[in-house]
Amino acid sequence: MEQTFKSNSTLPNIEVHVPIKAGTHHEKPKKFNRDDFKRWQQKILFYLATLNLVHVLKEECPKAPEQPTKKTFNAIEAWKHSNFLCRNYILNGLIDSLYNVYSSFTTTRGLWEALEKKYKTKDAGTKKFIVGKFLDFKMIDSITIINQVEELQILINKIHVEGMMINEAFQVASFIEKLSPSWKDFKNYLNHKRKELSMEDLIVRLRIEEDNRKNDKSVGKSFMEAKAHIMEGECSKKRKLPFNNGKRKKLPNNKPDNKKIKGAC
Repeated sequence: MEQTFKSNSTLPNIEVHVPIKAGTHHEKPKKFNRDDFKRWQQKILFYLATLNLVHVLKEECPKAPEQPTKKTFNAIEAWKHSNFLCRNYILNGLIDSLYNVYSSFTTTRGLWEALEKKYKTKDAGTKKFIVGKFLDFKMIDSITIINQVEELQILINKIHVEGMMINEAFQVASFIEKLSPSWKDFKNYLNHKRKELSMEDLIVRLRIEEDNRKNDKSVGKSFMEAKAHIMEGECSKKRKLPFNNGKRKKLPNNKPDNKKIKGAC
């Protein structure tokens, strides 16, 4: 890698390429705590690559010949030094309880293979759990449709991280199938569309439909409230019967008012 600098002198601008040493810019990954081994493994591999130590993961100590030469002696000493560094970089990338378990391994290769054997098997169980969670997911009406779509997208991303690919057409079809029963008509509308939807198109349509449903509910509520006020006003105009000291008041022709009251609430 090279970095470019420009001269500040009065001479014409001259670009100077200064090589940057590999391994001078690296960030130590967080300690592995038994969760998401695959992600930690990728980070520690990159970290070891910046230190030029990745090759030690697959190498064994060179065997000394019966008559060792200076060259073979130097090769063995170089391997021992690299093995010591790489092994301890990996051990220091583990939490203390795991450090105590794996510190007995004397070679980097043995340490690396033991970690893979233990935690890659665990990740295989994680794959089944994520797939099962995605298949069992059903949308409900008490949570917004967009929040549930985002949750499904997170599950899809985790499936992809585990190396199991799901194409976009399958994602769209599965998202539509997981809509709640109250979305039955809209689900049928989407299923009968001739043009194939992308995930982006589907999310936009779901958002619009959800907004429309919210607006319809608010309009319906306002209509019912207005109707209730009208009924209350009509009931307040109920015709009152004429009474005098608790008795029915007689009309001037001394005949009681026997007319039936119509329109009472």
